[in-house]
Amino acid sequence: MSSAVSPSTVPTVLVTGAGKRLGRAIALGLAAAGWRVAVHYRHSLSEAQDTADACSALCAGAQCFAADLADESQTRALLHTVVEHMGHVDAVVNSAALFEHDSALNFGYDLMQQHLLTNTAAAIVLAQQLHAHVSARKANGVVVNMLDQKLWNLNPDFFSYTLSKAALETANTLLAKALAPQLRVVGVAPGLTLTSHMLSDEKFDDLHKLSPLGRSSSIDDVVATVLFVLHNQSITGTTVLVDGGQHLMPFERDFSLM
Repeated sequence: MSSAVSPSTVPTVLVTGAGKRLGRAIALGLAAAGWRVAVHYRHSLSEAQDTADACSALCAGAQCFAADLADESQTRALLHTVVEHMGHVDAVVNSAALFEHDSALNFGYDLMQQHLLTNTAAAIVLAQQLHAHVSARKANGVVVNMLDQKLWNLNPDFFSYTLSKAALETANTLLAKALAPQLRVVGVAPGLTLTSHMLSDEKFDDLHKLSPLGRSSSIDDVVATVLFVLHNQSITGTTVLVDGGQHLMPFERDFSLM
């Protein structure tokens, strides 16, 4: 006889921005660890479905959910929709982020607002929604907010992005106080982990080595830290830096512009 595991007993996590890059890696890592994954996306349906299929092969039941996190009504509906389809949610990993370049010289209200809505406000609303959900279940939950080592090693590049992530880091503290004991809220701040169209492979390798430990964070490092935070019941209101110590070294420019 085979014994099937009831979905109601399997921990379920909503990972935002899980169709691509680090969000996808986190979703896959959590599925491999036995988490049922709700894969959030905005436009990248095919990538999100691919992520969900790969997650389901590791832990059955992954599903895709669309929402524009800059839209408050869509963000407020997201967790409710996940619960409707998957039964319950135990954790949210806020990995989705807007990362558009601006500086103090060309700063404007519009781009600042876009960054704040997507990177800060959406994460706060999802924490609020998860708190209400787990409280109704008389359960506990956890929110993991993906941050950035550059908050501890400031440079003026990506001005609005940096401000939005700084606001989210402060929100960690405020939410951890306001939503305890039902909800833990923790930040994870990677260093340079993935390359981009702005970096050649050779340049990325050189920059990745710029740290006291001779290497910045890998995908596996980040996923392992998210898992550690999800399972450690004593951590809240703080941020774990996973960057090989890059935040200890002065960088005058963002990695992508060095």
